[in-house]
Amino acid sequence: MEILKFGFSFFGVNTYLVYDAATRECVVVDPGMVNRYEETAIKRAVEKYELKITKVINTHLHIDHVAGNRFIMKEYGVPVYAHPEDRFLGERIEMQAQMFGVVEKIANVEEFEPLSHGDKIAVGNEELEVIHTPGHSPGGISLYDRKGGNVMVGDTLFAGSIGRSDLPGGDYHQLIKSNIERLMMLPEETHVHPGHGPETTIGIERQSNPYLLG
Repeated sequence: MEILKFGFSFFGVNTYLVYDAATRECVVVDPGMVNRYEETAIKRAVEKYELKITKVINTHLHIDHVAGNRFIMKEYGVPVYAHPEDRFLGERIEMQAQMFGVVEKIANVEEFEPLSHGDKIAVGNEELEVIHTPGHSPGGISLYDRKGGNVMVGDTLFAGSIGRSDLPGGDYHQLIKSNIERLMMLPEETHVHPGHGPETTIGIERQSNPYLLG
């Protein structure tokens, strides 16, 4: 599995194009584009790597991670996938967009294909495994590329930190549990691709993340 990373918008969100090198089939994880320049960056990458986008996957339904859903859906005619426990958050996106002055670009996320813990998502000949990692939001998920040794964790885990738990539906104790019982159990060499900031590994976070020690 190949992963292209883009840093988008004033939210500083990481958007990923995840694709099978053999078939060029691709999923967009957490599209964060809020303007035509960022949209063009995605289009150019799709053209350069000859990708076929088949779906959008939101690790959770906060505005920064869904800002580009409308563009991808319209441009490539693909469905959105998310965890249903975040539906109440998806229904509030347009209200938040008004606060940031980007309402013309961003739509509520009310209709999507539901994902559950343990689901397998085909990406060409490869697959992503859904790991339910609530705490930052009730429906937070991580996407595990077992074969390639990668995991996209949304805002559950960061390099040296963890996501916020003080937003609606957040739960600090659940967030710690998700990290320890579901992410830290992955092989230590697994590359962690977070929703914000730099890449890390499970091994590094297991040994040095202050929120997950002892």
